[in-house]
Amino acid sequence: MAQQTALAEMTADGTGKPDAAVVRDALGVGVAVGLSGFAFGVTSAGSGLGLLQTCALSLLVFTGASQFALVGALAAGGNPFTAAAGAFFLGVRNAFYGLRLSQVLALPRAVRPFAAQWVIDETTAVTLAQPTRRAARIGFTVTGLSLYLLWNLTTLLGALGAKAIGDTRAWGLDAAGPAVFLALLAPMLRTATERAVAGLAVLLGLALLPVLPAGVPVLVAALAAPVALFAEGRRGGRGTPEAADVPAAPPVPGGSEEDR
Repeated sequence: MAQQTALAEMTADGTGKPDAAVVRDALGVGVAVGLSGFAFGVTSAGSGLGLLQTCALSLLVFTGASQFALVGALAAGGNPFTAAAGAFFLGVRNAFYGLRLSQVLALPRAVRPFAAQWVIDETTAVTLAQPTRRAARIGFTVTGLSLYLLWNLTTLLGALGAKAIGDTRAWGLDAAGPAVFLALLAPMLRTATERAVAGLAVLLGLALLPVLPAGVPVLVAALAAPVALFAEGRRGGRGTPEAADVPAAPPVPGGSEEDR
């Protein structure tokens, strides 16, 4: 509540982060991640999708991890419906991002449908890192615009140059998308529970990769979250005494002003 109140009272009085610094940081993220669209274009073309199909994915879907999951499953011979399901569930996280960003940005209703297209990992990370609403809006806009334009441009270039490059595995471009996603995810794993969910998801995905059809291990790995949360709940229930069972501490003579 305090954070929302502070955001609501923001002004451009110079007490927040300078606009130039926000733009610089946002452009850095947009350019760095936008260049990996080239790898997606090459990988998508290598999986059998046509130029128009590849470009449509970047223009309309625009969520890199889901796009890579889709074309990766197709390239591995997976069922199109299974591949689409894996990409869909991976993209559901953007809906939760949108719930948080709607409070931080407080955009007009007429703008929200257009802004929703840019609600992804990178724009969320840049937006939530800003100290004021003005800076958050600038960070979201600059990151979203630069990343959207560059991602689609490099997707087109990658799809056109796929034949000249040849096998993407030989160049390692098929691993560029997952590598970028993991690099963004790693700093966000701050608690033991978050690290447990990520670690269990990786173990499930790797263990089931050889035995399940392409795209299915990603779906099964989602079970890591409820399993880890259930284990944490049981551990907390056993280890934490109820508040009613804890005896009240005796008053301390000469306590603080609040005690007096």
